[in-house]
Amino acid sequence: MNSTPTPRPPGPPPKAAEGARIEVSGLTKRYLTPKGETFTAIRDVSVTVEAGQFCSIVGPTGCGKSTTLAQVSGLETPSAGSVKVGGNLVEGITNGVSYMFQADALFPWKSVLGNVMMGPILLGTPKRQATDLARDWLRRVGLAGFEDRFPHQLSGGMRKRVAMAAALINNPRILLMDEPFGALDVQTKAIMQNELLKLWEELRPSVLFITHDLDEAVALSDRVVIMTSSPGSVKDVFDIDLPRPRGNVQEIRHEERFLELQGRIWESLKDEVTRAYAVSAGAA
Repeated sequence: MNSTPTPRPPGPPPKAAEGARIEVSGLTKRYLTPKGETFTAIRDVSVTVEAGQFCSIVGPTGCGKSTTLAQVSGLETPSAGSVKVGGNLVEGITNGVSYMFQADALFPWKSVLGNVMMGPILLGTPKRQATDLARDWLRRVGLAGFEDRFPHQLSGGMRKRVAMAAALINNPRILLMDEPFGALDVQTKAIMQNELLKLWEELRPSVLFITHDLDEAVALSDRVVIMTSSPGSVKDVFDIDLPRPRGNVQEIRHEERFLELQGRIWESLKDEVTRAYAVSAGAA
């Protein structure tokens, strides 16, 4: 009896690490305010994410975490410094990158299936193959049977699952995630974190993950980068030596090594959070 092979995403096989190294060197980004004044969002940021590494960036509100992601993706250009992906200078939209935003960024007029299959379609995948891929990814994120629903008919957690499937279906070499679970309740957030770890273990893209949740950063990451208050720069980098696969993130949080790492990182982070709060309170 012949079995139908599981559809695979287009692109290189999961273990192909070439081209997935991210090098951010001396990155600075300035903007003009509505008053015509210069505002420096980030200054002299240098970060390296090795191929297949999961790296989280943590820092106070307004420190330029999202700005850093925008430079890596090619959606914005640096005022100074550079970004290289796979050794190549980023000078436009970076190929092989998927971006998962804090908001769902789903097409409200398209069904769940239509949203997930959009990526392969845009890459030229035949419609039938794109449909099979999308159905397989919806199964993998626990949404089999919801293909014909629309985003407004789903819970927040289910929409995040759709967004995750849409981000991973093209087998990206790099995954950029900007507080993707920030708006979820605690229980749903834990489920999504476990789902992300499981899928990342399969595909192993390089990940830059933005979060305000220090526990989340430690539980998910190989490396945690602490940014200073505005203008953002790199204050500290911590390697997370918790063994992989990590298992359930809710259980990891009670382990002695997790608590030790979390405490050390918080010692570095708390001064920046306090400083940013004082500035915002003074402005108010």
